Amino acid sequence: MHKFLIKFSKIFLNFLILFFFIQVSAKADQDKMILGLKIFNEKGNCASCHQLTNAKSEGNIGPSLDDLKPTQAQVKQAVINGIGIMPAFGNDKILTPQEIDAVSFYVEKATK
Repeated sequence: MHKFLIKFSKIFLNFLILFFFIQVSAKADQDKMILGLKIFNEKGNCASCHQLTNAKSEGNIGPSLDDLKPTQAQVKQAVINGIGIMPAFGNDKILTPQEIDAVSFYVEKATK
């Protein structure tokens, strides 16, 4: 019986640790989504050119992100270097690496 309680305690402790890390990770993702949305609509001004339903943006100069469904890596590449008529936001230091990471994370998740 004693061995069972020790084993059960270890399993329960591992479960609690895992639950804690999942909660911390979910909170970090939520914070990144909020920051990404803010950058999309404000500092990056992405909404003026791109349609994205989640952001309530109806831009029609650039492609509809709802239709394009880009990956985070694709968004990062476009934001850092620019593409077509879209200016570079990374190389010109308009957005920080943290902001680029947040907005690219947001766009990928918002278009799924």
